Amino acid sequence: MENKFQLRSLILGLSLFLGLSILGFFIFRGLKTFSDKDRIVTVKGLAEMDMTATASEITISFSFSGDNLKEVIKKADSKKIAILNYLKNNGFENKDISEENIDINDLQRYYETEWQDGKQVKTKVDRYSASQTLVLKCKDVKTTEDKLEKIELDLISDDLTSNVGSHYTFPELNTIKPKLIAESTKNARISGEQFANDSKAKLGKIKTASQGQISIVGDYQTDEEPVSTDSESREPYIRRARVVSTIVFFLE
Repeated sequence: MENKFQLRSLILGLSLFLGLSILGFFIFRGLKTFSDKDRIVTVKGLAEMDMTATASEITISFSFSGDNLKEVIKKADSKKIAILNYLKNNGFENKDISEENIDINDLQRYYETEWQDGKQVKTKVDRYSASQTLVLKCKDVKTTEDKLEKIELDLISDDLTSNVGSHYTFPELNTIKPKLIAESTKNARISGEQFANDSKAKLGKIKTASQGQISIVGDYQTDEEPVSTDSESREPYIRRARVVSTIVFFLE
């Protein structure tokens, strides 16, 4: 009987000890988790990627104005033909040249009133204006600016002075966003791990993360994205996409 009582007491004691140990362990884990919530580090991860234009164009624009609409259109058409002849004589094929519709503007008046020396004065203006644009497709984006410069100088020499510009088409940002975000997150973790090592701690899970706006560095941009400045000298057919992610890590 006495042995049974001692056995029961031993089992009860072991059960009580085991229960208190388990309870103590979970209390410790709970307190540690609670305290770890205040141990965080906020880091930023930068990712950059260069994008090369997939296509380029050269635009040639010119305009004439006057009071006789037929004469204005005739001058514009004559200049267009002269420029087209120049382009074809310099290696541009018909398939590479497109003409935008001629734009006619009618002010419906020949005079405008403006202030001069404190009084209103009527000044003569041309009633009609006609503008035209030719678009040239370039096969090599890297030589676009060289071609543009030559065309502009040649037209000036031939008394065909026009506004000459270039336009570049770049890949859609959505095609590189996932890679940019993954790279910025990776770089943020590297910074976080360095901080944790310096603090004799271990980098834990992500608490919060926010992706910064993707900015574009370069002279050209899409309508949907802002342009940021860069001190580097960059080719016009290259843009650099940049994103900075802010991530908060737990420290263990």
